[in-house]
Amino acid sequence: MVSSGSLGRGLRRGLLVSALALAALFQHPHGLMVVGRAQAPPRQAVVETSLGAFIIDLTPETASNQVAYFMKLAQTGAYDGTTFHRVVKYAMVQGGDPLSRDPAKRSSYGTGGQNAVKAEARAPEMTRGSVAAVLVPGRPDSAGAQFFILIADQPRLGGQYTVFGHVSDGMDVLEKISEAPVDAAGLATERVEIRRVTIRDKPPPTPEPFSTESIEELAAYHAVLETGLGPVTIEFLPRLAPGHVRQFLRLAQASVFDGMAFHRVAPGFVIQTGALSTRLEPLNGKQQKLVVNLQPEFSDTKHVKGIVSMARGDDPASANTSFFICTGTSTALDGVYTAFGRVVEGMTVVEAIEAVPRTGETPNSRVELRTVRVVK
Repeated sequence: MVSSGSLGRGLRRGLLVSALALAALFQHPHGLMVVGRAQAPPRQAVVETSLGAFIIDLTPETASNQVAYFMKLAQTGAYDGTTFHRVVKYAMVQGGDPLSRDPAKRSSYGTGGQNAVKAEARAPEMTRGSVAAVLVPGRPDSAGAQFFILIADQPRLGGQYTVFGHVSDGMDVLEKISEAPVDAAGLATERVEIRRVTIRDKPPPTPEPFSTESIEELAAYHAVLETGLGPVTIEFLPRLAPGHVRQFLRLAQASVFDGMAFHRVAPGFVIQTGALSTRLEPLNGKQQKLVVNLQPEFSDTKHVKGIVSMARGDDPASANTSFFICTGTSTALDGVYTAFGRVVEGMTVVEAIEAVPRTGETPNSRVELRTVRVVK
């Protein structure tokens, strides 16, 4: 049987940060204002940082004053050049303090830009991606410019902070920010700057990649497997397995296959790759969302040398990322595995992979699948 391999590592979950510990991070100064209601159209904040960009879906329905104040500051450039001055690895990042523009004021980071927005509703749940206003402990009207973003669910913080947005894209960037080294006081010792915050209308949803192409248009695509032993070009069979072809193209376009290996070599049978457990780096959040199990699209296609088919477990609907290339005729696979492509160039490379030294069906040395390029 051709197995699909484990789902791999996925995103790492961080520490559970107690309400007390986080509350102690969020400090004071002065000045108080009430901001008018935020406008109705859905808005987003695109936050560009020195480590990449992420997007916040603003939620005026949960905190209209905080959203309006955040938008006002963003539109006047108030966040430009500030830093994420406090981080807890894989748990939380905090930024927005205007004092953090000046490295000479590092000892005061966390004390600026507060006491500007009156208290609003507290979120009952504090989940991964929540964007919340920093508060001075015991002072409900102390929200202002500073905010923190959760990278892991924090149940103990429920009912204590005002959430005014949720990250809809770029959690991988925030994870990188949270990895910044810190000193004994928890302050980041390396500057991760906010370069710009742009407020925009939320774009309409876009169709899923490769979901609108006709069968003829799908057939025009090819995939080039860049392996450690050379390239292998695959043409697709969308008339037989359109769902598998669309999904393979999505995964390739999103670089899901990058940094994998050929983990199984069975001469005269198959060479197999695409298992997430062989990936050098974990998938980011966007990539993880693309990994879904596929409904089978079995056909009468013969599994002969050069046919590309999807691997799976015992459940016919368990195929997701792992696939194999037949290196001989395998009638036992016919009608029970989904064939979705065939090799049109690079069979000598397939044969070279088939010939690598191995122990059982495991190569003795790693045979890289460096990337899969989509070409037309």
